[in-house]
Amino acid sequence: MFCRTIFPAPNFNPIMDAQMLGGALQGFDCDKDMLINILTQRCNAQRMMIAEAYQSMYGRDLIGDLREQLSDHFKDVMVGLMYPPPLYDAHELWHAMKGVGTDENCLIEILASRTNGEIFQMREAYCLQYSNNLQEDIYSETSGHFRDTLMNLVQGTREEGYTDPVIAAQDAMVLWEACQQKTGEHKTMLQMILCNKSYQQLWLVFQEFQNISGQDMVDAINECYDGYFQELLVAIVLCVRDKPAYFAYRLYSAIHDFGFHNKTVIRILIARSEIDLLTIRKRYKERYGKSLFHDIRNFASGHYKKALLAICAGDAEDY
Repeated sequence: MFCRTIFPAPNFNPIMDAQMLGGALQGFDCDKDMLINILTQRCNAQRMMIAEAYQSMYGRDLIGDLREQLSDHFKDVMVGLMYPPPLYDAHELWHAMKGVGTDENCLIEILASRTNGEIFQMREAYCLQYSNNLQEDIYSETSGHFRDTLMNLVQGTREEGYTDPVIAAQDAMVLWEACQQKTGEHKTMLQMILCNKSYQQLWLVFQEFQNISGQDMVDAINECYDGYFQELLVAIVLCVRDKPAYFAYRLYSAIHDFGFHNKTVIRILIARSEIDLLTIRKRYKERYGKSLFHDIRNFASGHYKKALLAICAGDAEDY
């Protein structure tokens, strides 16, 4: 079952694509349709080859030319497509922490949802691109138990594939106590379990928690905690249960609750386009009645809308 919306293009010719892009970016009014047709219809690895061919052909950096010739959110989409996935995550985290204020929701979304391998590659890319240590930047830009939990997640040391029903029952009891007593020590134990146990193990823990408390894990966290710490814990639980459903929720919230929060919509569509965007689209339709394609079409406009819809790759029933 294919879960992605962007696939490698057949009969791929990076030199021809680089020539077409060079032509599209020349002159006063660049050919935005050509940019969309090429960059959204090639997989990330192919785009990297196009960028190499473009550099050889014109002696210029394709990302630099896109930045110079384009503007606004359309530029963000086209430039975003040109980053390898680990560097794209690193880029988003860097911008979430630099400048005035911190975009905590971006930190939550990326760090709660990435695998150990993705986190390791993201840390490497962050260090190479920005000559900074991702852990140190997170430490300096956040605080409290929210910071502790992010610092745990960014280690990328979650157990993988391991389950033990006896330990699951013990951990469920710890989580239940943490939701009752809410001391600093209990918060630490809570985040240690959620950040370090395997997804399979946490499934068992959440079932046991329901048996012990008669309450859903998300409802319990929402009742007991607040602020970004609570939002991060809920994001982890939702990702464990159904990651595409988590992203569908994030997209719906970005489109409907925040008056089309462009950064979030762009980031999720690009980051998940070769992983599970097709499944995210399916969950979106199931949960919210309208398709993601429909909602993007209604809220975005111009070539920006065209680019997002091309990445989303809607079916006939989505129109």
